[in-house]
Amino acid sequence: MSETSGGTTTSNPAGSSSTAPSTTSNPTSGEPSTSSDGSSESGADETGGPSVCEPVPTCEAPLPNAGPELDWERTGTSAVTASGSERHRGYDMFYNPDEWQWVMAKFAYGPTDWDLAGEQVDLFLLEGCEGEFEPLGSVFTTDDGEHPTIHGVVDSGGWVYFQLPEPLPLGRHRIHMVVRGDGSTTDTIIEVVDPGTPMFLSDIDGTLTTFEFERFIDLLLDTVPDINDGATEAFQILVDLGYRPMYLTARPEFLAKRTDEFIAERGLPPGIVRTTQSATGALGDAAVEFKSGQLEALAERGLMPAFAFGNTDSDSEAYESAGIDLERRFFVQFDDPRGGRRIEDYTELLEEFGSLESVCE
Repeated sequence: MSETSGGTTTSNPAGSSSTAPSTTSNPTSGEPSTSSDGSSESGADETGGPSVCEPVPTCEAPLPNAGPELDWERTGTSAVTASGSERHRGYDMFYNPDEWQWVMAKFAYGPTDWDLAGEQVDLFLLEGCEGEFEPLGSVFTTDDGEHPTIHGVVDSGGWVYFQLPEPLPLGRHRIHMVVRGDGSTTDTIIEVVDPGTPMFLSDIDGTLTTFEFERFIDLLLDTVPDINDGATEAFQILVDLGYRPMYLTARPEFLAKRTDEFIAERGLPPGIVRTTQSATGALGDAAVEFKSGQLEALAERGLMPAFAFGNTDSDSEAYESAGIDLERRFFVQFDDPRGGRRIEDYTELLEEFGSLESVCE
């Protein structure tokens, strides 16, 4: 893999090439650019925040035509695709302006999550979630360990890593990806935000769903879980006030698509969605480590959740370690040993949230 900065071509073993922006950042690590004194070169105001309260775009648009299906690159791929339905999933990301930006997604099939390796994927961009999809280029899915880790995403095989040729502007952007061998697809979201942009964070199982282990019932019965009363309304109030949502769950990676479906079908405002990268998910100390790591990654971009929602001690410990305001940590039907606020459901918060001031100008 050869990578250089300063506007030269960047290649990677996944088969993509792109022109890196002229910065001093390290494209392999995915770190933002910094000047010689360590300060940000993005020019963003460290207090950040949106200048106006605009609805979070749904990113709906007619899908692009990728063309006719192509022959598989590898003879063994037919066995992979015959093992079951696709389980492709994108890896949503927050980025700061002028930061190295990567599109990442995992492609796999069947109950064993069999990696799709060495096959072509075409990428299309809906910039600003408006207009029409435009082609970005093609990339090939990886073999296990082929690509360096980017933003903590370890190459377990079946991944695409595509470095955008230029940083996307502030806003929400959708990338649509098409497997050329069978036409199967997945999407990912990139949100470009200034440091200090107001946001909130929520767990999923038992916090938004009505049962902590809902994911297993959901998977077994192929159903969309119920949602706790008032959650959609409470979160929409926060979004209308200017806060960006992020959904952080210790669910296993292969349930990422089901999590997206739950958010959409229960009317929750669209946001960045993040699961673990493991096949089994995380509980207890492992969940604390995962969520704390994700919160640290947000902090590196100048992002601190103004509100956090959970329902377990692992949520409590992660929120405590991140320094989230104690009075704005809410726990659904759970007594937080660290002093966060217990609620029975979100209807208790509607009047309170409705009296909050906007964080937009």
